[in-house]
Amino acid sequence: MSEPVTPTASESEAPLQADFIVVGAGTAGCALAARLSENGRWRVLLLEAGGPDDHEDVQIPGRFPNLLHTAMDWDYQSAPQAGLKGRRVPVPRGKLYGGSSSINSMVYQRGHPACFDEWAALGNTGWSYADLLPFFRKSQHQARGESPHHGVDGPVHVSDLRDPNPLSLVFVAAAQQAGLRPNPDFNDGEQEGCGLVQVTQREGQRSSAAAYLQPAFARPNFRAIPFAQVTALAFAGRRCRGLHFRHEGRQRQARATREVILCGGAINSPQLLLCSGVGPAEQLRELGIAVVHDLPGVGRNLRDHVEAPVSYHCRQPVTLAAKNDPEQFELYRRERSGLLSSSNAEACAFHRLGEDSEVPELQLHFAPNWSALDALDLPDGHGFTLHPGVVVTHSVGDLRLQSADPCAPPRIDPALLDDERDLKALLAGLRLARRIATMPAFDPWRGAEFLPGPDLQSDDEMIDYLRSFASTVYHPAGTCRMGQDPLAVVDARLRLRGLDGLRVADASIMPTLINANTAAACLMIGEKAADLVLAGHA
Repeated sequence: MSEPVTPTASESEAPLQADFIVVGAGTAGCALAARLSENGRWRVLLLEAGGPDDHEDVQIPGRFPNLLHTAMDWDYQSAPQAGLKGRRVPVPRGKLYGGSSSINSMVYQRGHPACFDEWAALGNTGWSYADLLPFFRKSQHQARGESPHHGVDGPVHVSDLRDPNPLSLVFVAAAQQAGLRPNPDFNDGEQEGCGLVQVTQREGQRSSAAAYLQPAFARPNFRAIPFAQVTALAFAGRRCRGLHFRHEGRQRQARATREVILCGGAINSPQLLLCSGVGPAEQLRELGIAVVHDLPGVGRNLRDHVEAPVSYHCRQPVTLAAKNDPEQFELYRRERSGLLSSSNAEACAFHRLGEDSEVPELQLHFAPNWSALDALDLPDGHGFTLHPGVVVTHSVGDLRLQSADPCAPPRIDPALLDDERDLKALLAGLRLARRIATMPAFDPWRGAEFLPGPDLQSDDEMIDYLRSFASTVYHPAGTCRMGQDPLAVVDARLRLRGLDGLRVADASIMPTLINANTAAACLMIGEKAADLVLAGHA
């Protein structure tokens, strides 16, 4: 069994000191660290494994696919998925200031209010939608103006698409022809229907959670260190006193006089806890990790959304296939418009599968582009893709260490389509997507079906297709879930159960997965966590 981490010779220099240490400058971490630094009495240290968000492809919306599989992406892969014929699927996670909000498709969706009310009903006081709405409002600057649902003073700009693709407008019209109602605002409490999405952009450029850091950098009590890989938490008995991290080839220490707060996301936060000896004792001992605290829920309850592509050739040259043409770059440089201003997922629809469904189980993203599937040769020319996805997820997986090395990727198993209810819902979503694509509004634009292909029509054929081509929507959550039962990892104040001086604030604390994109909820979690910490140390 390994011993608790001890300083090496390179750690002989004096440890860094702060009142609060935030691990991870991701979507929640930027919000949390910046808000804590607004109290000038407290020293805040933010450690980020990646670097700044100043790369051109981060700022230009249409280029975000270029960021995947680069140094700005943790570039994880899932374990072989039994529900997907043993396939591994990509699990990208942002590794830079802003985290995944700096490499995502910028879609701003909060999720249905009932999702958060369920969190409160599970015993998490203060986490109903009514409780959380002020933090959603606080995080955003809504370009449409202030309303009871939207705020205008927040760091992250939420805007309408600057130059929506004509195909996205066609999708909205076709969805209405298929019986869905128009919805101009998916975030005002009425989620069902179809419409163009709002995006985290400011005048055609990405507006990620890194926007929180700009005013924080000017504060003398705030310090952010990029390229700092945290390797272990440091404990004195039951209290977390600090951590160890690697920076510029050296092993360093940092000590927290008040708290360490993990904001690494649903993959990295549980991994760091496990590598530090906090988690299921039996699993830790198998890897020779000294057990600091037996907390069996760490890494369990991994949930993600699952979707599959429905793609068509396009008869007119209007899709994002031309986004890299020189004239498009010049248009974007001059006016911040054109194809490079696209979020790729430009339109959306939410649909209930039954009249008694409390929330929509299906979400369809529409992209005026070919689906970006790995290991698939996409056609030349122009195409468009509907992405039906299951957002009320019943399949539940887990995250486990494969090695005691904190820099080795963990085993990520979201158990996609393990639950037959998810498979049934995704099959219904596929048929809905096909129905929308064959509405009259698409007639001037729609060419031959590429995926699944016109020859596949029976349920058995469709199920085989889904198991062959479905993937995640990159919304992992739940691995350090909030609650009161023995498998809960944090309480309603996000404090580690059974430990002191340690909290988690990111998507991993979600008890259940919300039925929409997760970035907006992570901004809210960062804001809410800051409020909880400030109240606890007033």
